[in-house]
Amino acid sequence: MNNMNQMMKQVKKMQEQMLKAQEELGTKTIEGTSGGGVVTVQVNGHKKLLSIAIKPEAVDPDDVEMLQDLVLTAVNDALTKADDLANNDMGKFTGGMKIPGLF
Repeated sequence: MNNMNQMMKQVKKMQEQMLKAQEELGTKTIEGTSGGGVVTVQVNGHKKLLSIAIKPEAVDPDDVEMLQDLVLTAVNDALTKADDLANNDMGKFTGGMKIPGLF
């Protein structure tokens, strides 16, 4: 019975550490770019888009499609990096397993 109580304490401690790590992801900022830096976006570790910066040379009224592609590429770059960050930060608790709904 003593081993069970000790195990439950360890599980509770690990859960608290996981929650703290998950909360900390929201405070981390990840940057994605495209077009050699003409479009830059920032997301947090929870994949919330925080900002989009577009340099004037990226804006061509005759080629709006190119700007759309640059923004899309930069956002996807940032989101991929956010996934990598979450997997890295939370992976130490899950042993690399993806747990649905965790991150």
